[in-house]
Amino acid sequence: MAQRFGTGPARLTPKAPTNNESTEEQTIMGADRGADDESSSESEPEVVPVAASPESGPSRPSKKKKKKRSKIARAISVLKGDDVPQAVVDQVVAKVKEEHGENSPVADEDAVREVLKQLRLKDVAEGKVGFGGKNQKDTGDHKFWATQPVPHYGDEAPEEDGCIEPSRPREEVRQDPYPLPKDFEWSILDITEPPRFLREVYELLSANYVEDDQAAFRFQYTAEFLEWALKPPGWHKEWHIGVRVSSNKKLVAFISGVPIHVRVRKRDIHAVEINYLCVHKKLRSKRLAPVLIKEITRQCHLMGIFQAIYTAGVVIPTPISTCRYYHRTLNVPKLVDVKFTYVPRDMTIARMIRQFKLPSTPALSRAGLREMEERDVSAEEDIRHHFLSGRGSGEKEASTGRRSGQVVWTYVVEVKSANARHHRLLLVYALPSTIVSHPRYNLLEAAYLYYYASDTAFIENADDLGLLKRRLSELASDAVIVADQAKFDVFNALTLMDNPLFLQDLKFGSGDGLLNFYLYNWRSKALAGMSATEDKGAGRGVGVVML
Repeated sequence: MAQRFGTGPARLTPKAPTNNESTEEQTIMGADRGADDESSSESEPEVVPVAASPESGPSRPSKKKKKKRSKIARAISVLKGDDVPQAVVDQVVAKVKEEHGENSPVADEDAVREVLKQLRLKDVAEGKVGFGGKNQKDTGDHKFWATQPVPHYGDEAPEEDGCIEPSRPREEVRQDPYPLPKDFEWSILDITEPPRFLREVYELLSANYVEDDQAAFRFQYTAEFLEWALKPPGWHKEWHIGVRVSSNKKLVAFISGVPIHVRVRKRDIHAVEINYLCVHKKLRSKRLAPVLIKEITRQCHLMGIFQAIYTAGVVIPTPISTCRYYHRTLNVPKLVDVKFTYVPRDMTIARMIRQFKLPSTPALSRAGLREMEERDVSAEEDIRHHFLSGRGSGEKEASTGRRSGQVVWTYVVEVKSANARHHRLLLVYALPSTIVSHPRYNLLEAAYLYYYASDTAFIENADDLGLLKRRLSELASDAVIVADQAKFDVFNALTLMDNPLFLQDLKFGSGDGLLNFYLYNWRSKALAGMSATEDKGAGRGVGVVML
């Protein structure tokens, strides 16, 4: 089963990217490049050159030179033919259409593919990626994923959804844990007792988890956040798997799974959400990630779960959907100072502050906006379930109640009329990021749009009449105000659910981060993310928010 390659804290990109910007350069890479890096072939041993003797006639190229030429030839051969993943081409074409219009002459698949090939060849030649570069997996063939039951590049779109491999009875599942490298041992972490287990996970993730490309920001999952995220209803301690050093019992790797009920089009699946794969930075060469993935796969199979959902900032075989991060600036001076965003050429910080200034009170407070209470749980769960049932690939079974430590802000709007009560639901969660090596700030306070719902969606023709967009825009606008009042620096959202309806109107800017969604052991046609599909508008193919 596969892990979540968490996408690092994305940055706010300028509106007009330069012509030589590569979509691959914009993708935020996970700090642990995961199983695909660690499962790639080992580096070849160096060949010592043999000098030709004077009597041997004309000198011949040394073996070392031959090897260098061989690497270049291999790099060029990789770039020949239809080798750029279709998912990457689709992402670039969608971005071009977004920036220059649907009928732009440059929004051509063949032209985009050729440009990507040239950019990759340039990066290989400069040693940035590929053979001899730091991102060798970019031109690799994903050897680990070739062994997994996931859709592969070149596969035709399936006519019907369904599993790739059949489920197996428990007695046919491997009963013993997979072997680890010498000096390491497995550890099942019961994060309820003793408390040090949760602290160990927090410390491992804080120092070694997802960073952005420039290593300037790193997700900082608090202990309260992890307790909330790792303990939804029905959670299993066997799905919280660690690796320790045998000699001192130090936790050096971790992967987690939590139960989730996923709906892929009209098919309901009991699955697992894979998350928080993390290997200590000094142990990335030990190839622990593939073993972690196989072990959590085994544990899930033992409990009768054979499908999973996970996300990645990188493209691996094969995304079911791709969403883009959008950011709403709140604390302008701080975001500019830490280089999360930049002051445009025709702008000053003072003008930016005025541009992003927000009201002091949520607009819906006059209509009954308030924090959720116990008495609201039943009604709000019902409306959320029905709202999401027509929007996307999944929904969590976790409760939407308030959590300690202010991890989640949950609000409801209950409007009473003569004939009925109308409900709206709004959830926002907090996930800060460490600011690495900044002289003034050490934490970026970020809020994320989680879930929302409105019974306006059930009104006939509400979408065509613009009623749904107006209602959701009101909710999202107040979510931004709530985040601003809570002293967050930035408010983030993805192009999923109905978010594309209101992101630009609410002054969200396009970020440089893409998040790819994957299903393990399940085939399906692509779902609408940042781009629309034949049957769904943009965003409406994805209805699950990965923490």
